[in-house]
Amino acid sequence: MRKYKALILPGVTLIIAFATSVMAYNWLLEKANGQAQETVTVAAAAADLSWGTPLTKEMIKTVPMLKNALPSGYFSNPKLLEGRVVISAVKANEAILESRLAPTGIAGGGVAAIISLDKRAMAIHVDKVKGVSGFIHPGNRVDVLVSLQRSGQGDSNPITKTILQNILVLAVGTEMENKNKQGKPSPVDVITLEVSPEEGEVLGLAAAEGKTLQLALRNYGDTKNVETRGANISTMLASGHAEVPQKTRVIIRKEFIYVQKAEAAPPKMQMVEIIRGSTVNEIQVKGGE
Repeated sequence: MRKYKALILPGVTLIIAFATSVMAYNWLLEKANGQAQETVTVAAAAADLSWGTPLTKEMIKTVPMLKNALPSGYFSNPKLLEGRVVISAVKANEAILESRLAPTGIAGGGVAAIISLDKRAMAIHVDKVKGVSGFIHPGNRVDVLVSLQRSGQGDSNPITKTILQNILVLAVGTEMENKNKQGKPSPVDVITLEVSPEEGEVLGLAAAEGKTLQLALRNYGDTKNVETRGANISTMLASGHAEVPQKTRVIIRKEFIYVQKAEAAPPKMQMVEIIRGSTVNEIQVKGGE
């Protein structure tokens, strides 16, 4: 009996611990099931929606979403969204939020619905090459470069200059234009940019007076403006090379001739023997002495 008394206390402890674990597990399971069932019906996009699109009944559907995971500005009633204009792209099955919509007073779609209040929309024509081979899309930011001839210098000294930087692209479209010699229409990209009134004046002058307009696509995170001086033929050819010093031209106006008198040849030395008794000595003397 004594040996069983030593096992009673550990056994009771194990039973209590097991019962507590079961109760805690059941409580957590009930709480999780309760939260999972707490959903809200939310209006979402039935398909991908691009900005500037007026919403219709067919574009909206309802989906259940967890209440605790919903952001502010969602809609439970799809009818409240009919006629509203999307100003930011919405993916399929994504909740349509108030922050993605134009104000209620704007009923029409298109570019006019997405322009900022202090901005304007201007369109320019570019071909596939100048349009960065079709890689420019709405929402991108670009720099605008113009190439033109300097006043009074004819075609001898053209210059290319960046005139606008970090400009938002509102829309990209294609139209047919008769540009080739055969008169056949060719596709031309029409890119609509969002500019301030001052930037619009610069862009309008560049389109009217410039020889060509080109666009440079920017990284999404690059918003820094860079001051440039423009490039012409001289700076283009000198780019990447060390500056070569100019040669100095020397013009001789007078010539001076210096005549140096030749020195006389040194006199030849002669050996002379002097005999004194039995002694013979040799000495050198100059010729003639």
